[in-house]
This record gives sequence, C-alpha cells and structure tokens, in this order.
Amino acid sequence: MSRRGRQAEAARNDLLLLEAAREVFTTQGFDAPVSAIARRAGVGMGSLYRRYRTKEELLQRLCLLAMERVVEVLEEALAAPDPWEGLAGYVRSCVGFRSGALGPVAGTIAVTDEMWRTSRTATGLAERLVARARDAGALRDDVTALDVSLLIEQFSRPAPGPDSDEQRHVRQRLLAIALDGLRAPGATPLPGPAPSATWYEGRWGTPP
Repeated sequence: MSRRGRQAEAARNDLLLLEAAREVFTTQGFDAPVSAIARRAGVGMGSLYRRYRTKEELLQRLCLLAMERVVEVLEEALAAPDPWEGLAGYVRSCVGFRSGALGPVAGTIAVTDEMWRTSRTATGLAERLVARARDAGALRDDVTALDVSLLIEQFSRPAPGPDSDEQRHVRQRLLAIALDGLRAPGATPLPGPAPSATWYEGRWGTPP
C-alpha cells in the first residue's frame, strides 16, 4: 500500500474509532472498556492504541471535536438575519448532535490548553448570540449564555433504552417547550442567581 493509501486508511480508522467511542461512551457510560469501542469500530486494539494511548486521550479528542463543532454552529447562528431564529437554530443543532453529551466527564479528565482555548472561543460567541437575541427583545432578560449551554447539555443526554423515532419526537417536543420558555418576557421569574462561569469551568478543573 502506498503512503497516501496508508494515510487514508488511518484517517478512516480514526473516524470509525471516534464515532464508535462517542456512541459507546454515551450509551454504555464512560467506564465502558476501550475494547468495546474497537469492536464497534471494527478495528483491532492495536489500531486504537496507536492513535490513542489512553482512554483519557480519546475523551479529550472527543471533547475538543464537540467544542469545535459548537464554534462552527455558533458562527452560523450569528450570521442568521433573525436573532431569535439564530439562537433557536443554535440550540436545535447542538441538541441534534448532542454537543453536551460528554458533560458528565467533567472533572474526570485533564483539560488540555487547546480545549480551554476552544471553550473560551465558544463562550465568547455564545455570549454574543444571546446578547443579540436579548437586545432584539426576543430573549427574556434573565437568561444567560450559560443557562442556554446547560439546557443543551441536559437535552444531549441519552434517554433510557435504544434510540427510536418516538424518543426523537418526544425530545423535539420538549425542546420546543423549552425554547418557548426562553422567549421574552418570561412568565415566571427564574429562581436564584444565574450560574457562574467560575462554577461551570470549575467542573472541568482549574483554568490556566
């Protein structure tokens, strides 16, 4: 096999591993053995360990990829002409690919500098998106960007049992209810203070 062919095969195997790892971790829990990931991806353990020496490295890569995709969705949302539709589209997109599904690993893995940088980029964009919707009078005044992120995280968690059309329908129905709850002016005052960035980042560790 040529060098280019080997590189293409390695890239395919990496994609298979990442897709398998995300599915295994979010359905079987983060204690699932890496052998289950290799088996689902259809690759040998040697291929897995050549790319990711530890489970932590694999989880770090999955988290980074999720954050990078969130940044892409946020940039698209900020380009939407309607502030509310931009915000609602961001929430729906992130729930659709379950961007917050890896939230439960917070505090169990080391956070790389690249993860922190990407997270802060996403935070800045999310704050702009939320401020734009609030300034347009579409978003209730007491909702913060972190509230929205935590809402996405809640909807990203898998429901019990195998995924199905009915479960997806229920998730979309509940998401529509939740999005209406974000709209201005808001019928019920939110209890207590908004979650802080210090608390949120502290779940993952001490930022550099």
